[in-house]
Amino acid sequence: MTNFFSSDFTLGILGGGQLGKMLLYETRKFDIRTLVLDPSAEAPCRIACNEFNRGDLMDYETVLNFGRKADVLTFEIESVNVEALETLESEGIKVYPSSTTLKRIQDKGVQKDFFSSHEIPTAAYQKYPSKKAFLEGLQKGEISLPLVWKSTTGGYDGKGVAVIRDTNTAENLPETPCIAEALIRFKNELAVIVTRNPSGEVKTYPVVEMEFHPEANQVEYVICPARIDASVAEKARKVAEKVSEAYQHVGLLAVEMFQTEDDEILVNEVAPRPHNSGHYSIEAAFTNQFEQHLRAILDLPLGETESKAGGVMVNLVGEEGYTGSVVYENISEILKLKGVTPHIYGKKITRPFRKMGHVTIVNADLAEARKIAEEVKKTIRVISE
Repeated sequence: MTNFFSSDFTLGILGGGQLGKMLLYETRKFDIRTLVLDPSAEAPCRIACNEFNRGDLMDYETVLNFGRKADVLTFEIESVNVEALETLESEGIKVYPSSTTLKRIQDKGVQKDFFSSHEIPTAAYQKYPSKKAFLEGLQKGEISLPLVWKSTTGGYDGKGVAVIRDTNTAENLPETPCIAEALIRFKNELAVIVTRNPSGEVKTYPVVEMEFHPEANQVEYVICPARIDASVAEKARKVAEKVSEAYQHVGLLAVEMFQTEDDEILVNEVAPRPHNSGHYSIEAAFTNQFEQHLRAILDLPLGETESKAGGVMVNLVGEEGYTGSVVYENISEILKLKGVTPHIYGKKITRPFRKMGHVTIVNADLAEARKIAEEVKKTIRVISE
């Protein structure tokens, strides 16, 4: 077995954002040597890795040369050069999740086709190569309003997604390949994180419930366990396991789902990496999602996924009307509250709705945790100087 700890073994991480930074907490805990590649000189990861490399994640040569310095390569963002990953795999470097998994997820149209071909329940959809084709499809009645429009690539944190209720809004969409999805009437938005290692061991985390900001289409609160019937939770976990089995991924797979008004489970999207819906696990679970990702990609035994207590995560995003050097107002006030732990991501510049950190509230009483989360949300402000 490879000696990963206090050795020359090197883990390469593509992407230097907050997910990478939180993964580095765990590599530091285990004394695993790390390299990070990111285009920004101010990337949150730069302070915690052994070697920071600045470069374009979509550039073939940059990713190839970076990857050759690692024994195992992983990523914290999907926008990376897949061809370079394929070359690295052919040279014997382990890439987890694999280039094959990433190719099936990176493009939302390909992702939806994958769900269909594997009989994974999902909203009805139509793919379009351009805005013109989408508008023509709308005119011909191939799709009907209201609908959910999604850019097939490049979308994140609510960007590249829009609910279209009238043709005027449709006319103002950007020029890009896209998918049009049926608008689902749902009770809850849920998520399940599934972990798989190369040996085939699989574990799922409890179902979480996500509450979204109505304007920004971003998660505001993540609540674990989800406040749903046990039978619905069991169904959601089973669907997530089916998705994981279909992808045969290594590492974490976050499966976002809708609980319809009839208590059916439909898969919305997946992400092959640590995910916002799993941040609660740092304080509330026996094995947090970042340690679990590390265990999975190094083919170590997977950790216990159950929670120690109820957990609620509040996203800290830049307040509207503020752009510039960040100031976190009233942090000392939220630290007085029971079970509160803030995480600051290390981004120096705030702008409206930019993810700047999160706060976890842990409490044996989930209702109490949710109440404290509301107080945190009202108290803390992410503004600029």
